[in-house]
Amino acid sequence: MIVKKMHDMGVKSEHAYMAAFASIGLTVVAWATSLNAEPGTGVARADRWGLFVGEWAPTFFGLGLALSHYEQHDGTLAHIHE
Repeated sequence: MIVKKMHDMGVKSEHAYMAAFASIGLTVVAWATSLNAEPGTGVARADRWGLFVGEWAPTFFGLGLALSHYEQHDGTLAHIHE
């Protein structure tokens, strides 16, 4: 099972969630960079770059949920106490 292997390697749900949020920011950066660095290719090319990177966020969120579920079952889910 991939989630167990990731958990055994030390990947936590928080890591996947951080990667998801980072990829959302990277989507905007990729779009803007493509728009400015490749003049003459138009918005369509920048949109394709933005969409390509934008597909990563749901994957990371899904991995975060799977890891969180595994951590709850395993008893290793970190709880934040106020």
